[in-house]
Amino acid sequence: MKYFLLAVAAILLLSCNQQRKIELEIEAIPMEVNIMRFDKEFAAVTPEGLAELKAKYPVFFPKQFHDSIWIGRMTDSLQQELNIAVQKQFPSETLMEDQLHGLFQHVKYYFPAFKSPTVVTTTSDVDYQNRAIAADSLLVLSLDTYLGADHPFYTGIQQYISKNLKPSQLPQDVARAYAHQLISKPRQRSLLAQMIFYGKELYLKDLWLPDSSDAEKMGYTDTEMLWVEANEIDMWKYFVENEILYSTDPKLPARFVNPAPFSKFYLEIDNESPGMVGRYLGWQIVRAYMEKNTVTVQQLMITTPEDLFIASKYKPKKK
Repeated sequence: MKYFLLAVAAILLLSCNQQRKIELEIEAIPMEVNIMRFDKEFAAVTPEGLAELKAKYPVFFPKQFHDSIWIGRMTDSLQQELNIAVQKQFPSETLMEDQLHGLFQHVKYYFPAFKSPTVVTTTSDVDYQNRAIAADSLLVLSLDTYLGADHPFYTGIQQYISKNLKPSQLPQDVARAYAHQLISKPRQRSLLAQMIFYGKELYLKDLWLPDSSDAEKMGYTDTEMLWVEANEIDMWKYFVENEILYSTDPKLPARFVNPAPFSKFYLEIDNESPGMVGRYLGWQIVRAYMEKNTVTVQQLMITTPEDLFIASKYKPKKK
């Protein structure tokens, strides 16, 4: 037993040293974060300065909309309140720069072709379904969706959504946006394929946001995270015994994968469970796969759900 414990300690020490070496290499990667505050500029613009703003940010001014639309928005009371709230929460770019600098370095380390985008901040009438949008060399962040979970603007939004409308979730949303550009979309419509897709996204967060908690990566509260960890064996048993892993039933994503106040096992535990437990299980499958197989992250991105699942030899353990 003594020698076994020494061997385990040596392995853990070697792993920690290797991880520290990787982090030092990542910290040395040159990275600029260029943030353009369209939200601030729009809040300050006058009708006379609109043409200049349109020339600077053409992507935000579709040609089919007449200038009167934008002038009306300048004087709209709700828009003005949004501007004030965003300016209060994000008076400078410092927080965002700190959040994005390390994230971009990590993405660059694992995917060398990545180039730091131009980050443009805006408001979106609290369009929480599109908080961070990555397109080509542009990253658009809707800052009015990061004002804090209890902000009055979020009154009426269900708590399972509003709990993540806070500044700390901004890097999680950006990581998700770039992960979805890299992960091969599943050709199959099975529940397993969707679980593995989101499992890959969460695994990329493991690599890209190493200082984030698992709860932050999932968008869970600490209590919700403790619940899925404690019930992993029972959840997996339910999925296997009810033969839903390979099912293409269109109701399954809403029950287990999509954001929701709770998951739908149709059991007494439903009200205790958080939503998206299928994503959590998919994450554990991907983690098991990467532990048991010598593959690159790039290879992981294109591995089919079925091959990955088989090679993972996933079997939840008591925690």
